[in-house]
Amino acid sequence: MKALTFSEFGSADVMQLIDVADPKPQANEILIKNHAIGLNYADIYRRQGHYHLVGKPPYMAGYEGAGIVVESLSGQFKVGDLVAYADVPLANAEYTVVPETHAIPVPSDIGLKTSAALLLQGLTAQYLMEDSHKVQAGETVLIHAAAGGVGQLLTQMCHAAGAHVIGLTRNPDKLSIIKSCHASHAIELNDHWQEQVMALTQGQGVDVAYDSVGRTLKDSFAVTREGGHVVFYGMSAGDPDLVDPRMLMDTSKTLTGGDLWYHLNSQEARLERAASLFDRIRRGQLQLTQPVEFKLSQGKEAHQYLESGASASKVLLIPDAVAD
Repeated sequence: MKALTFSEFGSADVMQLIDVADPKPQANEILIKNHAIGLNYADIYRRQGHYHLVGKPPYMAGYEGAGIVVESLSGQFKVGDLVAYADVPLANAEYTVVPETHAIPVPSDIGLKTSAALLLQGLTAQYLMEDSHKVQAGETVLIHAAAGGVGQLLTQMCHAAGAHVIGLTRNPDKLSIIKSCHASHAIELNDHWQEQVMALTQGQGVDVAYDSVGRTLKDSFAVTREGGHVVFYGMSAGDPDLVDPRMLMDTSKTLTGGDLWYHLNSQEARLERAASLFDRIRRGQLQLTQPVEFKLSQGKEAHQYLESGASASKVLLIPDAVAD
């Protein structure tokens, strides 16, 4: 089968589409013919060497996709079933072996491409606003990178919960995207953004700040009210400065770390959380921006596009045989 791989760390130029052996399912596993594969920043970090990888090169990234069962050694799924997954390695290929406990049935009214575009980012937004901090009606929520994939979904979910959302972006051209997701305010992340946030909250600060940027963590605390909450779940701009626990004590503020895999820890959790996302789509609480598609053979270009910051929607890799 064809697979998108890299044998050394570096820029997108290291990506290569090569032939590798077809994977073989074992007991309680299914073989999926991928129709859509989600590309995420984690795949870029792996390619750059920032994330630990097991085994030897060539390495294959990707954890998210959707397709059709073509071989089954599972009592739960049969050939022809539509299935998606959000936490299975080696997704950047024509075929992926998926444990039955990690497979998520795709409803016919949702579809494969929507599932591949939704699950990883949607499940992340879901645990952030339901588990890391239970967003309540009337709260004021600050969301960094609100024009990004997780940010757009998190903004919509917080709005549906009755919260007032202040969305941040470094790109002024993306302010309209944040507003289209029902944010109350969209602010450019410039030298004056903290002053703007404090003015919008009458000097009190926000109830909760969701920070995926990293180096802005101290700033997020500065615009969070006393007794408020900061949720740290990413480092897109680098590691944050160390947090002084005395500051937390003196201001009664709380810092929470976030990781999807902690919450996506059983078959029951995967199915329940995915079903809740699909239901939000049906009820109109979540609307996805049309994904940008690249063929699997265009993996280099897809990585460059996502890494450039130009994307305002999910990037999908489509195996060439499916795309053609």
